[in-house]
Amino acid sequence: MVMDLDLVRASDAELLRFSARDVDAFAVFYRRYERLVVGWLVRRTGRPDVAADLAAEVFAAAYVGASRFRDGPEPAGAWLLGIARNKLLRSLRRDRIEASARRRLGVERVQVSDEALAAIDELRGCGLMDLLEGLPADQRDAVRGRIIEDEDYVDLAARLEISPTAARKRVSRGLAALRRGVPENGGNA
Repeated sequence: MVMDLDLVRASDAELLRFSARDVDAFAVFYRRYERLVVGWLVRRTGRPDVAADLAAEVFAAAYVGASRFRDGPEPAGAWLLGIARNKLLRSLRRDRIEASARRRLGVERVQVSDEALAAIDELRGCGLMDLLEGLPADQRDAVRGRIIEDEDYVDLAARLEISPTAARKRVSRGLAALRRGVPENGGNA
């Protein structure tokens, strides 16, 4: 903890300046603005779950970019809402792109059930990562990008320099191999 700073009375600029050395400083900053950011996002999305996810991204970006905050006439709340606006717009664009790609490919949006989430939790301790490492590199990269890193298919395809259809095939083949519990020796999609 930063000894020379009374965190409760510190200005937003001070909290952000010290947050790189003292996580308690950022925690105080977070508590000051959590309601503002979450409330703003809930009003715009209409979905508390989406707002909570986006708020986490906003505060992560604020923590990483704390050194870029400039104390001035604009309060820190305005700075945070600017970050929130950018995160929301990026999320909306990403959703539009995904919806467009799904329509072109004739694929419905996957809805993850509570049962599927429970099955994923069960897999955590059963050597799934070892199985993932046993997949062919192209499938492993596709599964890791889509499932673990939550990349959408358009971004995944661009990163792997393949078509979105090929990315879907690689993910599908990799997941099928993981379901069987035996790595596939198959070729590229």
